[in-house]
Amino acid sequence: MNHQEILDHIQALVGEEHELRSDVQSGKLSPDEEKARLKQVEEALDQCWDLLRQRNARKNAGQDPDDAQVRPASEVEGYLQ
Repeated sequence: MNHQEILDHIQALVGEEHELRSDVQSGKLSPDEEKARLKQVEEALDQCWDLLRQRNARKNAGQDPDDAQVRPASEVEGYLQ
């Protein structure tokens, strides 16, 4: 994925997050279903942001940003803030 594709994917995930919150408020989705799906969306968002950081770091180091790889959610979610 290139930089713009990652940003587009982030935008789509944020849109899905908003839709999930709206669906639970309108009763189309149960809170438990929302919670499970939101967890998946948030993990995917974290992976996208991590991939962007990797690409930027590689570019700043004079390396090919396209060599950056999506890391597993378990790894990305384990980072300390």
